[in-house]
Parts: sequence; structure tokens; C-alpha cells
Amino acid sequence: MRSKDHKYIDALLPNEMAVKAEEIGARKAAMNTSALFVLAVLAGAFIAFGAALATTVSTSGDTAMAFGVNRLLTGFVFSLGLILVVVGGAELFTGNNLIVMAWANGRVTTFQIIRNWAIVYVGNFVGAFGISVLMFLAGSHALGKSAVGMTALSIANSKSGLGFGQAVALGVLCNVLVCLAVWMSYSGRTAIDKVVAVVPPVTAFVALGFEHSIANMYFIPSGLLIKSLAPESFWTQIGRTPADFPSITMSNFFWGNLLPVTIGNIIGGAVLVGIVYWFVYLRGRPKVDLTGRSNVEETS
Repeated sequence: MRSKDHKYIDALLPNEMAVKAEEIGARKAAMNTSALFVLAVLAGAFIAFGAALATTVSTSGDTAMAFGVNRLLTGFVFSLGLILVVVGGAELFTGNNLIVMAWANGRVTTFQIIRNWAIVYVGNFVGAFGISVLMFLAGSHALGKSAVGMTALSIANSKSGLGFGQAVALGVLCNVLVCLAVWMSYSGRTAIDKVVAVVPPVTAFVALGFEHSIANMYFIPSGLLIKSLAPESFWTQIGRTPADFPSITMSNFFWGNLLPVTIGNIIGGAVLVGIVYWFVYLRGRPKVDLTGRSNVEETS
């Protein structure tokens, strides 16, 4: 039996998390445009920092690391991005797919959810792309005798060469795990609770090679910048030419990766996580706020 003071010390139970998710979704949908956009830019930058760290850590250099261990470590450090979003406070498109729980329960209109997703998506792009430009100008691609730049090119080339259907499927799988990470963070009472909830699902999606639309707003532009603007000395050092990375094009970035991955992310996050948990915990129930008071007027 839970203590009467459990609401102050214990992690929330799933039914309580659902109420919290609905309330958070309603607040996010009602946020003013300027604050929403700035927080979205921050989220894009936060995810880009995680992606930049993952690129560096996954670079083997002169000593090769076992494939599985390399993927596990890469996913673990990539978690930095979502930790910054969840604990630091920012608006991430993939996590905001959970607003559908408030929408399905009548707390958010269709216009509000589309508005939120559109503003946050654009803001995330600005933040992630901005960090990719700054990282290039900082010369991060030259780290490790240009090995980091080679890794960035390989990642971008691989992501840009996916088939449409494969990219959708990888996007679905990715955002199931990302939204589960956000969902589990709703149970936490402290920053440590939230960090512990976020790390395993994020580590898993990266290690398994799934596709995250916002992370790809950093990964692929980084490859495009290196391919287009890196000096000849860089290519000489890695022993390659731009022609060795044919899939890294603007067309493949937007239409071959970002579009299908975004579609997959929405299906995975909004439908397979948000709508499922709404169906289980909120469907047909009175609308309640975080104090537990019903939003439906009582009649005698």
C-alpha cells in the first residue's frame, strides 16, 4: 500500500503519468509562438550536441572497437541531447508527438497540435542546422587527423542512401523509443529520475540504427558542409574525394531522409505510444488536471 505522502516522494504510476502527459500536452499547445520557437531552437541545438558527441565517440581512430560496444557507447553519449531537452526544458518535435494524448481527450484542437508541431519542427531545424554550421567553422571535422570528419561523412552518406520505406520503418521504431523515454520521464520526481528514465531507450534507438528526424537535421547537413566546403588538405588526409559520398545531396536529405523519417516518427510517437496510452488510461474518463480535480462540472 502506498504512503499517503506518496505524491511527494514516489514515482508516478502509469495512470498518473497519463494525466500528467495530458496536462503537459495542453500547456504545450497553448504556449505563445515566440517562447515556443525559442525553446524549439534550443531543443534542436541540444539534440545536435548529442549527435556531435556521438560522432566523435563512434570514431575508432587507430584502434578499432568491437561493433556492438561501439554502438552501445555511441547511443549512451547521444542521450545527452534528450537529457538536456527533458531536464533543461525545451520543445522537441518528436517528444511533442505525445500531445496527441491531450488532443484525443479533447483538451487540444487539431489546429493547435498542427501549429505546435510546425513551429517546433522549424525551430528544431534552425537549432540543429545552426550547430552543424558552428561545428564545421570550429573545425571539428579535422579532429583525430580528420577521422571525425570521415565518420561524419559516412554517417550522412548512409542516412541519405536509405530507401523511402526503410526510412519510414526506421523512423517508426526510433520514435517509439524516444516517446517511451519522454513518457517514462513523466514518472520522475527528480532530475536523476528523469535522466535514468531517458538513457536506456535513447541508447537503444541509436545502437539499433533507427532514424530520428531532428538528429538528422545535424548529421546530414554536417556531411553536406564537409563535402562542399572542406579544404583539399582534409581530403588528402582521409584519402577520399567528395565523389566517394554520392548519396550526400540536398535532394536526398529532404526527400530521401527527412520526409520519410518524419512520417515514421509521427506514426511511432503519436500513434504507437501516444494514442495507445490514451486508449488505455484516458479514453472515456473525465478530463482532470494535475490536482486530480475533474474538469467536468459535477451535478447533484
